[in-house]
Amino acid sequence: MTSLWLTLPVVGSLLVAVLLFFFKTSTNLVNTISVTAGGAQLAIAGLLVFDIINLGPQSVAFGQWMAPFGIVFVADFLSVALVLITAIIGMVIIVYAIADLNKKPSYGLYHCLIHILLSGVYGAFLTGDIFNLYVWFEVMLIASFGLMVLDGSKQQIDGAVKYVLLNLISTLVFLLAIGLIYGATGTLNLADLHFKMTEVSPDLQRVLAVLLLFSFAIKSALFPLFSWLPASYHTLPSAVVALFAALLTKVGVYVFLRIYTLVFPLVDSGLQPLLIWVAGLTMLTGVLGAASQFDIKKILSFHIISQIGYMLMGLAIFTPLALAGAIFYVIHHIIVKANLFLIGGLLEYKYGTSDLSRLGGVYKNSPLLSFLFIVPAFSLAGFPPLSGFWGKLLVIKASIDVEFYLLASVALIVGLLTIYSMTKIWSEAFWKPRVNTPGNSTKPFKIPPAYLLPITTLTSLSLVIGLFAEPFFLFAMQASEQLLQPTKYLKAVLEGGV
Repeated sequence: MTSLWLTLPVVGSLLVAVLLFFFKTSTNLVNTISVTAGGAQLAIAGLLVFDIINLGPQSVAFGQWMAPFGIVFVADFLSVALVLITAIIGMVIIVYAIADLNKKPSYGLYHCLIHILLSGVYGAFLTGDIFNLYVWFEVMLIASFGLMVLDGSKQQIDGAVKYVLLNLISTLVFLLAIGLIYGATGTLNLADLHFKMTEVSPDLQRVLAVLLLFSFAIKSALFPLFSWLPASYHTLPSAVVALFAALLTKVGVYVFLRIYTLVFPLVDSGLQPLLIWVAGLTMLTGVLGAASQFDIKKILSFHIISQIGYMLMGLAIFTPLALAGAIFYVIHHIIVKANLFLIGGLLEYKYGTSDLSRLGGVYKNSPLLSFLFIVPAFSLAGFPPLSGFWGKLLVIKASIDVEFYLLASVALIVGLLTIYSMTKIWSEAFWKPRVNTPGNSTKPFKIPPAYLLPITTLTSLSLVIGLFAEPFFLFAMQASEQLLQPTKYLKAVLEGGV
């Protein structure tokens, strides 16, 4: 059954998107189909995880064209973990969108594009060749641009244009790299490239590795190529920006983890010193940008950049513990960042703004929401024993083990500055008294279930990962070992395709 579970996340999401398009004018049907599909995808992802844990890495070749000649989907511990967390995020965003987007004229199309975007994310995590990785990135780009411009304001469309322009540059460089890789090796299958790339001259290997680094640095919002993210994310509806914040940059991080372990081992590529500097500067610029902002969405957007730096830090150190820390951190950050944007969206629904100067009194009005904010906020900052603490502990310990003391110091400083940003949101929005001004709008603070359920779910998941971290850490260590010793992955693709 593994071959079925491997294909259903992508195929199922695309079929649901087509179905939603035809019923886009019926709100009740859209809600029913979208929620049902989200629940089904979550169940499928869970079954896939169960299979991979019990059977090890598995692959499926389409049309009986075996690897490296045909299209292959392959799953190991890293990819199935990300498929499962994508399904969780997809489910909570679908439910949240019922409350957040139901007044939009194009409400049905939002759900349609959400499922197309999810199919692209699933495809990127499961594909076994680099050209189809490009295809799924394009699916994500088209769907994300559509979500940005639907019923968009002038500011929203301006942000979308910046987003697309920089991502098109990334796409062109990625296509150039793909062409050069095929010309040099005669293959685009990732497992086959593991062997064929060693036959390429070292100089050409470095050129190809740098081209891919540039392309995915844009998609991951690394220093200094992150400007598209803070320019566009804060303009979006809360359900959409939470989906983007959780998944889009993490697909880029996943590709870094896959490419620079399987095809261009980082130490051999000569890029390790560069990635160490990029990781440190990404952390610093992101957190300093966040500290200078006074709007919840802008603060959280810049913090996406700084936290991506921690994930890249784990890859740059390139030890089993560091890679496990990066994987653990990716999972933690997807949950926490989506949750913080959803909470910010609820505050915007209540007060009509995400500007901290116009907010206040939330703790007095809603202690429950205050608690639901404190957990992901403190987790993002790295307070023990929450999930963010364990992720940061792993990558910082790994950096100290290999005597990268400056990088460890930067990570600690960034953690302190993150505390400052989260404290600023708490003190301005939750703790200070409410300031009544003519521009403020207020709605009764009874939280609709479609807002409350996703936020409560993600907060609970964050608590579970933090308080019961050991099984998640052991899973991340196994995923890390599979990346550094990809024998089972290679065998599954080149010998075990169904």
